[in-house]
Amino acid sequence: MLVHEYMTPNPVTVSPDASVPDALRIMREKSFRRLPVVDDKGALVGIVTEKDLLAALPSPATTLAVWEIPEILSKLKVNSVMTAHVVTISEDVPVEDAARVMADRQIGALPVMKRNMLVGIITESDIFKVLLEMTGGRRPGARVTVAVPGAKGTFAKVLGAVTKAGGDIVGVGIAEIKGSGGTKWQVTVKAQDVPLDQLEEALRPVVDDILDARVM
Repeated sequence: MLVHEYMTPNPVTVSPDASVPDALRIMREKSFRRLPVVDDKGALVGIVTEKDLLAALPSPATTLAVWEIPEILSKLKVNSVMTAHVVTISEDVPVEDAARVMADRQIGALPVMKRNMLVGIITESDIFKVLLEMTGGRRPGARVTVAVPGAKGTFAKVLGAVTKAGGDIVGVGIAEIKGSGGTKWQVTVKAQDVPLDQLEEALRPVVDDILDARVM
């Protein structure tokens, strides 16, 4: 799963010289919350969000005359409100790298670069779609979360038990149990073609505990 597989290619962009109202109009028409900012040579020079644009608009409590506001807004350019130092990601890196950067930097999107050219944008919504695919979130089936020791081969035993029970695995997730220091993990498996009670019975001999079991 690489970034270029899940990004939006050829994203809509805006010029640094565009007015704030024009940029906001583009966002509203396209249902976007952010726009990469590129110069006349196609180079990425910034990124602007809906929040940036709205913060630049006059407050309802402004003392400006009504006729003054359109003139002032027409002179307010994107380059005065955009973020100039943009965090980007390469198109050929794993999706989890993009997710890590977004989480660590607390940002909702990353322009995607191929060498020095902007080729796409990947957002938190795209990352959510990856999570859905990995865990089988859109597929029906029996879903079981188990606690297992952090030992080599344990994960293989869990998947092997599901397969032996006749289950067709359509989603998998694994995470360290908080506070365990890496000694305990929880594994979530979603499988089709196997009843939930039969899946639980098959897993009990190879896990420490069944934390959750349901049909979705």
